Amino acid sequence: MVPAAGTGVRLGADIPKQYLTLAGLPMIEHTLRALLANDQIRAVVVAVDPADTLIDTLPSATDRRVIIVHGGQERSHSVLAALDTVAELGKSGDWVLVHDAARPCLPRSALDRLIAAARSSNTGSILVSPVDDTLKQVNAEGEVIATVDREAMRRAQTPQMFPLGVLRASIAEALAAHYSVTDEASAMEFAGHPVATVPGPRCNIKVTVAEDVALAEWYLTTTERGLQ
Repeated sequence: MVPAAGTGVRLGADIPKQYLTLAGLPMIEHTLRALLANDQIRAVVVAVDPADTLIDTLPSATDRRVIIVHGGQERSHSVLAALDTVAELGKSGDWVLVHDAARPCLPRSALDRLIAAARSSNTGSILVSPVDDTLKQVNAEGEVIATVDREAMRRAQTPQMFPLGVLRASIAEALAAHYSVTDEASAMEFAGHPVATVPGPRCNIKVTVAEDVALAEWYLTTTERGLQ
């Protein structure tokens, strides 16, 4: 599932950021191709804004495995809408992956590693990367009040992989409690389910601000993209 109903306001672009051109293709096209290249994936459900007129112009939109649905105001609402569609196609115990539309640099090896790890352990799993910078905790005025131990910290990436029924119920439970669901793992944590981590590649960045665009394009055009 690919939640893609956002507008990407932090990037300051004239169009939703998932349609910005990177290495000759819209960003989301790179994202979809990375998923469709894996023959273990039976369907890719893309949740878009109801007013989106660009999704049908993507080359990958013609793939028979791609299903377009309308998303919601928040990411979690879009994921839940995609899960509702997937629930009609599969079984509660089927594995599902959720991947950010704005992570176009996912290597095939990382996706394979995540799928293998989740299936082997039978535990919901996410890709993560280490935190290299020193972390500071600050107060409301922006003053440093503590240094956080980074050894136990990880940056969460996507895809994130969980059983369909459990993830669907966890997100619904978190939303009903007005809990802030920033990613699928946070909903699983809220519902008390374990989440395992799998080392992810540094190139699997999320394009959020303007500086990220050039870096993502570099990863997409260099032979080093697949390095771990």
